[in-house]
Amino acid sequence: MTKITQLLTAVGIFLLSTAALAQNTLSGIVVDASSKETLPGASVSVVGTSIGTITDLDGKFSLNLKSSEVKILVSFVGYTDKEISFTLDGNTSAGSIELESNSVGIEEIVIIASVVKDRQTPVAVSTIDPLLILEKLGTKEFPEILKSTPSVYATKSSGGFGDSRITLRGFDSNNIGVLINGIPVNDMESGKVYWSNWAGLSDVTSSKQVQRGLGASKLALSSVGGTINIITKSTDVKQGGSVYVGYGNDGMRKESFTTSTGMLSNGWAVTLSGAHTKGDGYIDATSFEGWSYFVNISKVLNEKHKLSFTAFGAPQWHNQRYYKQTIPAYQASAAGSKSNLDWGYKNGEKYNAAYNYYHKPQISLNHYWNISETSKLATSAYASVSSGGGRRVFGAAQLTNAQGLIDWDAMILRNQQSANGSVSVMANSINSHNWYGALSTYTKELDNLVITGGFDGRFYQGIHAYEIEDLLGGKYFLNTNNKNAPVGTTYTKGDYVNYHNIGEVLWAGLFGQVEYSVEQFSAFVSSSVANNSYRRIDYFAYLPGEQITDWSQFWTTTYKGGVNYNISANHNIFANGGYISRAPYFRNSYIGNTNVANPDAKNEKILTYELGYGFQSKTFNAKLNVYRTSWKDKGLVRTIGDVVANIPGINALHQGVELEMKYKPSKKLTVTGMFSLGDWTWTDDIVFDAYNLDNELQGTFKAYMAGAKVGNAAQLTGYLGIDYEILPKFKLGGDFNYWGKNYAEFDPTTRTNEAASGIQSWQLPDSWELNMNANYHFKMAGLDATVYGNVDNILNTEYIIDGDDGSAHDINTSRVFYAFGRTWSVALRIKF
Repeated sequence: MTKITQLLTAVGIFLLSTAALAQNTLSGIVVDASSKETLPGASVSVVGTSIGTITDLDGKFSLNLKSSEVKILVSFVGYTDKEISFTLDGNTSAGSIELESNSVGIEEIVIIASVVKDRQTPVAVSTIDPLLILEKLGTKEFPEILKSTPSVYATKSSGGFGDSRITLRGFDSNNIGVLINGIPVNDMESGKVYWSNWAGLSDVTSSKQVQRGLGASKLALSSVGGTINIITKSTDVKQGGSVYVGYGNDGMRKESFTTSTGMLSNGWAVTLSGAHTKGDGYIDATSFEGWSYFVNISKVLNEKHKLSFTAFGAPQWHNQRYYKQTIPAYQASAAGSKSNLDWGYKNGEKYNAAYNYYHKPQISLNHYWNISETSKLATSAYASVSSGGGRRVFGAAQLTNAQGLIDWDAMILRNQQSANGSVSVMANSINSHNWYGALSTYTKELDNLVITGGFDGRFYQGIHAYEIEDLLGGKYFLNTNNKNAPVGTTYTKGDYVNYHNIGEVLWAGLFGQVEYSVEQFSAFVSSSVANNSYRRIDYFAYLPGEQITDWSQFWTTTYKGGVNYNISANHNIFANGGYISRAPYFRNSYIGNTNVANPDAKNEKILTYELGYGFQSKTFNAKLNVYRTSWKDKGLVRTIGDVVANIPGINALHQGVELEMKYKPSKKLTVTGMFSLGDWTWTDDIVFDAYNLDNELQGTFKAYMAGAKVGNAAQLTGYLGIDYEILPKFKLGGDFNYWGKNYAEFDPTTRTNEAASGIQSWQLPDSWELNMNANYHFKMAGLDATVYGNVDNILNTEYIIDGDDGSAHDINTSRVFYAFGRTWSVALRIKF
């Protein structure tokens, strides 16, 4: 019995000691050192072992460990790795582990850009992780990465490189504020955003946030539908870099690099990035080539002052598809949905009538001043001097062959046989600009208050002209549009014809905001005021002394506020509302292409409010909100042939419900979902005047558009995404999108017959798409490497993305663009 007793005692001691070893637990929470926001998905691993985990949706982690002495490594994309040693004794708390940004000055940029905090700032917001962009972008255009966001409809539109478009809550880019590092980039004359100007943006994006509705930006922006807030890289704290090479369908190839000195001992740091992309294009005759560059030079002057210089741009050219076709026309074409009629063969080579080239560099110098522990001043001076335009046929109608393609040889022959020079030429529509601005933001913390105020000043000069590029076989071209040129003046390559004018915009604004925040409750009120001054200079349509208009002035004001209440650690509710009186855009402030001020131009009025609820737990997050936006007195000036329609007083109502969810039952599996349902409708019939090109009134008409749905913006959207690490360091992802209640766009000037009253635009068929992606992390010669693979529209589903309403409001008369079929890309990235 003694030996048995000794054996049992030994086994008992062993089991007890093993249990004791297994009882050591280390838990904690990982947060951003600056904002104190939690970091879900951060990696927490035990140095020298394969033991590790990732933080849950609350940013929390827990490790069961046998050893009592451990060193953990905490890392997250965009942050500097942190190693910490612990002595464990049962249940040990690591407390709050703060990670510092791996970029110099990123905290200050976030202040300028008004990036919001979840469960604190009472707005509907979706944040796109930079890792998600790396894994899922593939052959998509930059706005398309937002397809998983409620009420977003993003398409490739006509299919040319960078020709994508986006709507948010039914509003197009004219009414979405787009900020890059806090600097507005919407065109100062039309409000549009041309994504081809920012083709390299995905390579240098540090974070991307979509604030739906009013948003949190303090500036007087055109953010009726929302704000897209993009933060680029600054200078990396650590030395290193990466190289990238990728291939895709239709001859697509991309190479890029990034390198950084890291923060040097003398306070200097430099980061450089560059990329080159080219391809044949998925759509017929839409080849393209683009470059992008990014440079940031930072200098830490002392503990209170930092300087940061940033320059980036993306010069590119791409052939385009300009015109939509009817569905029967696509079906009759050998190219099917890829059909493009804006090109033909010239001297045996492909030549496009639709072609775009542009370079819009943006340069900024930022100064960050930590005045004290509670006050900061961030100032940015910036400039953008762009050049470029788009190529089109000008003059007599273009000739086509039996296939419907442009017959360039026949057009050349026609010009050669003409006794009066070329009857049609290729001309570039020049749209260059000079844009200068300054943005300064002061922040003061007082107990539970944060007070922000600042100045936003801009000067913009848009240069517009029609420049002959190719006489198409003729010796000269005659044009009578220039009143300052003698009759019979001949024009050759490089000369301006048709028009030459300049639009100037002066903008000066002040803004202020007060935020109050305690543990469970937060609120904010903000207001801004800006003076918009417009002046037009026309060198063709007017004689000297009449060419320059007086300045027209409009005032823009915004008022908004919101509250958030954290009911518990799991539940919160929020509400916000606001009123905007927005100046009409420059292009709606004049009658057509004239210096005549539009007498009906007046401020647009936007009244909006929303309510929201949030749920957050370790494994599941959900956000639900409802909104209502009333938009009154939208103005539109549209030129159709020789008629200019001045359409004032357009009213619309945008309302809906949005839901987004994220479920993370384990560190290997993430499930995300989204659903949105909108009701976006033009509410009233309108009366408008029509003028000829000499500004003579041709008549007054009524457009029957009450009850018509807002076009080319899917009012029903759904998304489901699954990402799963099926093997160590090998992740597979799938994304399913669904779109419905999408109506064709219509022209108000075509609905002047009373029979159009109550007639709805053609509704596009509901559509869906399935995308797949995979990535694998491994070591290559001791360096971290990742291979990426993406297949978009993997089932090659054919569906329509954009449509213009036809005369019969049906599938046969409406003109459309189809979505791309199956596309693919593979890439390798190596970090050093």
